[in-house]
Amino acid sequence: MLVTAENAAPGAGHLLYVHGGGFEHRNPPLMNRAAYLFSQATGRPVFVVHYRLAPGDPYPAALEDVLTAYRNLAGPVLVLAESSGGALALGALLRLKADGAELPAGVMTWSAVTDLAITGGSVDDSPRDPVGRELLTHLIGQYLGGAAADEAPQSPLYGDLSGLPPLVMAVGGAEALRDDTLRFAEKADAAGTEVRVEIYEDMVHVFQTAIFEEGNPLGRELLDRIARWGRP
Repeated sequence: MLVTAENAAPGAGHLLYVHGGGFEHRNPPLMNRAAYLFSQATGRPVFVVHYRLAPGDPYPAALEDVLTAYRNLAGPVLVLAESSGGALALGALLRLKADGAELPAGVMTWSAVTDLAITGGSVDDSPRDPVGRELLTHLIGQYLGGAAADEAPQSPLYGDLSGLPPLVMAVGGAEALRDDTLRFAEKADAAGTEVRVEIYEDMVHVFQTAIFEEGNPLGRELLDRIARWGRP
């Protein structure tokens, strides 16, 4: 679905929004509301990709849908992805690079899943986070459907992270998925990719929902950050 705020200029290029939901859930009204706020903030039309969901459509169905959506958008294209959508967006980057295709102008992730083998220490050291190893094991297992958990592109951490577009990676300081962001960013930086990590201290998974709360200082901060990143 294409969502365009009143101040958005189609000629500015598009923002591709890859939602989270553990590879198996979506909430269209919430996704469209988020897309409207992103469109307002960036001045760009936002394409919300409703990729196929596990377990009915395991890997690589969702990844292929994200790639199809990207390839059909007029550039320049920015990508904003959250949680499990981060795995799809970053995996799509690796596929596009391998194919020699044009890459997005930039990518922002929130609380990205990057390691489907679940080897990050923060998974077992974040007691306040509602996301834990048991839940991740269940969701990722359904998504992989037998595919390897420690190989790219399904698990982006294990790919060649050189030559990627500029990355902004935000994560909560109290998240189980904190190490997914930190380790990916460290590896990407070592490979020569421009990457900026933004840690929101004491925040757990889905802290981004603050954008929906009128007057919430964190929500305003997040939308302002998106505006600075995504304005033409």
